[in-house]
Amino acid sequence: MNWKSLFRADPHPTPVMVEGVRVYAIGDVHGRLDLLLELRERIKEDLAEHPVDHAIEVYLGDYIDRGPASREVLEHFITSRPVCNERICLKGNHEQTLLDFLDDPDCLKHWARYGGMSTMRAYGISEGNPMTSAACQGIHRQFTAAFPRAHRTFCENLPTSASFGDYFFAHAGVRPGIPLDAQDDHDLMWIRREFLTSKKFHGKLIVHGHTPAKQPEVRTNRINIDTRAYDTGILTCLVLEDEAQGLIATGPPGPSRLD
Repeated sequence: MNWKSLFRADPHPTPVMVEGVRVYAIGDVHGRLDLLLELRERIKEDLAEHPVDHAIEVYLGDYIDRGPASREVLEHFITSRPVCNERICLKGNHEQTLLDFLDDPDCLKHWARYGGMSTMRAYGISEGNPMTSAACQGIHRQFTAAFPRAHRTFCENLPTSASFGDYFFAHAGVRPGIPLDAQDDHDLMWIRREFLTSKKFHGKLIVHGHTPAKQPEVRTNRINIDTRAYDTGILTCLVLEDEAQGLIATGPPGPSRLD
């Protein structure tokens, strides 16, 4: 493979993927089943053109909210076969907030402010005013009746991180100064400022989403691939193999390898 590295001047050792393994890391889907299916086809094409011994899909969380098809996205992950040899879905803060709402109806007052009502609509829930406790209780009753047990089990069992080679994958990032094997789940799903502004090397290169950007953000200690798919139509995939990095994305056709 002769992919151009995404890095320009990196003071840290070049990260290396496990030998014989290629990882396709996919950013925040947010209810866009159409983009998820399109990106699957792009990955299939990439695998056909560039075979590899073992390929792994790593989804970085936030499958629900904002976009129109949260239910269908979860159903897809539960029922479909992976494109690669293996598929890992990480938990995002939106999945955790859904679970929080199942335990406490008043959590909808918070969830509704950043896309929760689109998930309600995806499950056929008639909307009330989520700012009142009575309305939250009513929506909660409707949602728990409509939300399949398999969807809840899927969200409950999502891991919060994964690691392969010199890369560490999490939805939001990591807390600087804390060993990767001691990170708190809340930080892995929610952290922003302390992580995004840190220049520290965290022991491995962190691949994350959570914070929307106009294009993938490449730093010496992290790569952010949340390209706000729900309203840009661009769902981004970072491809990692050996010492190389590449990008695949939805949208107008273009080369998956960076020349």
